[in-house]
Amino acid sequence: MTDSLESLRAEYQALRARNLSLDLTRGKPSAAQLDLSNGLLDIDLGDDYRDAVGTDLRNYGGGDGVLELREIFAELLGIPVAQLLAAGNASLQLMHDTVVDALLHGVPDGEPWVGHDVAFLCPSPGYDRHFAITQALGIRMIAVPYLADGALDLASIEKHLLDPAVRGMWLVPMYANPTGATVDEATARALVSMPAAASDFRIFWDNAYAVHHLSDDEPAPLDILGLAEQAGNPDRVFVFASTSKITQAGAGVSFFASSPANIAWHRKHEAVRTIGPDKLSQLRHARFFGSADGVREHMRAHRELLAPKFALVDRILTERLTGHATWTKPTGGYFVTLSAPARTATRAVELAKSIGVAVTPAGAAFPYGDDPHDSVIRIAPSMPPEPELADAIEALCVCVLLAEAELAVS
Repeated sequence: MTDSLESLRAEYQALRARNLSLDLTRGKPSAAQLDLSNGLLDIDLGDDYRDAVGTDLRNYGGGDGVLELREIFAELLGIPVAQLLAAGNASLQLMHDTVVDALLHGVPDGEPWVGHDVAFLCPSPGYDRHFAITQALGIRMIAVPYLADGALDLASIEKHLLDPAVRGMWLVPMYANPTGATVDEATARALVSMPAAASDFRIFWDNAYAVHHLSDDEPAPLDILGLAEQAGNPDRVFVFASTSKITQAGAGVSFFASSPANIAWHRKHEAVRTIGPDKLSQLRHARFFGSADGVREHMRAHRELLAPKFALVDRILTERLTGHATWTKPTGGYFVTLSAPARTATRAVELAKSIGVAVTPAGAAFPYGDDPHDSVIRIAPSMPPEPELADAIEALCVCVLLAEAELAVS
């Protein structure tokens, strides 16, 4: 083991000498992906700035969003148009504001959450920005680990729902951040059916990657609102989505969907915040895509750019870390989850940072940054060009191996 440690230290010092500056931190689209949507910038609306029902989209109003775009994404998300609203560029803002509205006003047929012990279930590893919202707003977070096969632990969730403090649950149902796991219909039915002590319990169903496939298999999103209605809990689910990783992340469109009662509740509070979203941007999106099939074709162009990067990551991890670590092989989404040996993730990320390779902080995928095994490292392959991505993954592998070797002799 000493020889191995010495060899790895030498390899690490050689990497340091290269003065690397590489970034695997966030799932940002690459410049080449953003270029796919440059046509949005070329759309000259001229005098044609009205939607299908004749609304002048330059003016105030139109709080539900442009109908043509809602129709496109209603088909893609499997949601009735009347239950899908189009908003500003950030679904994260919609989620934040929805939690705030629940805290201050309560959800339909519920009391305000503020002033009470409020907890959210957080399948973990999960999306760090979800956890940031609840932590910033003083909501207690309960980590719910995934099962060994990557499935949600329904028995644990059902047990936690006996606690009336549990008012919410975060969930990315397709190609989850960062595990890549997808909720199947049986699991979805269980989630909308199981009893909850809090009658106003809500699932924040963040369908961020609903059309972000990495293979020819392109499963349709579950009809979660229909399943909730069938289960007798029609108001249980808030659905969120956006075009952030479809078109241009800084200038996209977000979506909110739910039951008729929840939609009316959302409209009431949204009308206080704004007199309408950027409807001209929405109109450009509708004309750019033309139809749901237009979005699907557009996402296949994304896949052509992304799939080789995920294959590259898997190849290098296989060559360097087989027998030392495990990792996910997602069929969609934006992330690979690397499970390093226990008690090494923090050290591996520190080692990487010291040689110019930025990686999401160890523990970020867990509530309060607390990975109980100090094992999970999130890899975001999308942003770097392939040569830089290869260098970054090679370097990260050395750091994981070195952290493991150091632990063995400590």
